[in-house]
Amino acid sequence: MKTLTILPGEKTRYDLVSLGEVMLRLDPGEGRIRTARRFQAWEGGGEYNVARGLRKCFGMRTAIVTALADNEVGRLIEDFMHQGAVDTSWVRWMPYDGVGRTVRNGLNFTERGFGVRGAVGVPDRGHTAVSQLKRGDVDWERLFGQDGARWFHSGGIFAALSETTPDVLEEAMTVARQHGVIVSYDLNYRPSLWKAIGGQEKAREVNRRLAPLVDVMIGNEEDFIACLGFEVEGVDDSFSALDVDKFKAMIGRAVEAYPNFKVAATTLRQVKTATVNDWSAVLWAEGQFHEATARPDLEILDRVGGGDSFASGLIYGLITTGDPQQAVEYGAAHGALAMTTPGDTSMVSRADVEKLMRGGSARVAR
Repeated sequence: MKTLTILPGEKTRYDLVSLGEVMLRLDPGEGRIRTARRFQAWEGGGEYNVARGLRKCFGMRTAIVTALADNEVGRLIEDFMHQGAVDTSWVRWMPYDGVGRTVRNGLNFTERGFGVRGAVGVPDRGHTAVSQLKRGDVDWERLFGQDGARWFHSGGIFAALSETTPDVLEEAMTVARQHGVIVSYDLNYRPSLWKAIGGQEKAREVNRRLAPLVDVMIGNEEDFIACLGFEVEGVDDSFSALDVDKFKAMIGRAVEAYPNFKVAATTLRQVKTATVNDWSAVLWAEGQFHEATARPDLEILDRVGGGDSFASGLIYGLITTGDPQQAVEYGAAHGALAMTTPGDTSMVSRADVEKLMRGGSARVAR
């Protein structure tokens, strides 16, 4: 792709570095949080999930910049990250006071939903270690200037965690761009994160401040409306084939307002039930739109992390092929497959993704 100049891999330690919070997800399986007696533990976080997907599914070299309280829960999260093979050299460990009055690790209770009962997330992330990061806490010059990375990824979840996290993001994105690192950003609007600090107005203020530093902007239709204010008549949080042109109009307005966007991509989802969605995606690059293969009536086991897996597949396709159509197909296929397994993170292989891209069936493989 002519407009994306990606550094060669042999000159960098990492293919991608993510900045964000990593939480302990507690999953009641088929049951409800309010009646659960057992929870399955996973790790997860919007920005981290992208780094993990690129590492485990696509075999790329990734790292996470985050912070954790140095206690047994933090070390459990670290152990999960080691299983995901994401480099934890840049994790900042903060002393734990024994109670969590000043610093703690985030918990995310998440039930998957089924049929007419939607998925539910109950985050418990006040005063977390990563929310206390400040400008100057991370040596971005060493990371991007000495170690080297081809791609830097973060997003609107990290930006919403505290008054200081947008400053950290701005610092990281500025240094990354100075060293020729591609910067991607997933708007990832979460009303619950913004409502106590100014709501949608604050979300727009922060995201509009950061948008001029982004090369690849990612989000769904709600994200572009809520975070950047690009409302288009007839566009809401549902998707149908008839709406694609309206989504294109919305992205078109965004790239006009921010000419630094070299790529803009959005997932398209119509929620029929918690376990059946229509699923597709659109990517804009070099003045053209590229639509992924539509997957109507996609059956879902756990929808959490589908958008993050879309982002990691998209980034993989952009880095390795430079072909916008291939990139959006990688993203849409990886996102679809990630929602067929439990947990926030992908459990599929590149071969699985490429089989689906070729139109492979779900017949038993043996």
